[in-house]
Amino acid sequence: MREPCISGRDGGWFKSSYSGAGNTECVETAFRRSMTAVRDSKNPDGPMLGFSSGAWEEFIAAVQRKYLN
Repeated sequence: MREPCISGRDGGWFKSSYSGAGNTECVETAFRRSMTAVRDSKNPDGPMLGFSSGAWEEFIAAVQRKYLN
């Protein structure tokens, strides 16, 4: 069961500002009460991944430090 998003258009889903205009390799993110949800923008009704706030913060920090390629 999908949990409601906190706020925003399209149920709170948004694309990264780094997403290209071609929309060929994009993911969308939504901040929810108990997790951060991620889905494929080409398949918005398909499966999504849910991450705890701590796991999401660690992932973002690793990306910002360029630990992930």
